[in-house]
Amino acid sequence: MAQTHTVGGYGQTADATKETQDLCHQVKTQVEKKTGKKYVEYTAYEYRRQEWLGARRYLIKVHVGGANYIHLDVVQSLEEERVELCGVLENQTKDSPLEPFH
Repeated sequence: MAQTHTVGGYGQTADATKETQDLCHQVKTQVEKKTGKKYVEYTAYEYRRQEWLGARRYLIKVHVGGANYIHLDVVQSLEEERVELCGVLENQTKDSPLEPFH
């Protein structure tokens, strides 16, 4: 799937890339702390990206085993090269839409 980006809005849902998998791994410890779970399987599946001035916000669907998925809300600061977990949405499925949450 081709990813389209608009400043201020989220792009369309696209298949996960090496970049989104890397972002997931950078926040895995925070995700496990927030959910109270340890994930053996933890694979980025799909994502949406929002462009900000100096940052990118990602909604990432992560497969965590069986039919179980979680959604991550992650911000990547382009200037400071920092990645921050903003939220985790548990109890998702493969077909759950990637929508902003909080």
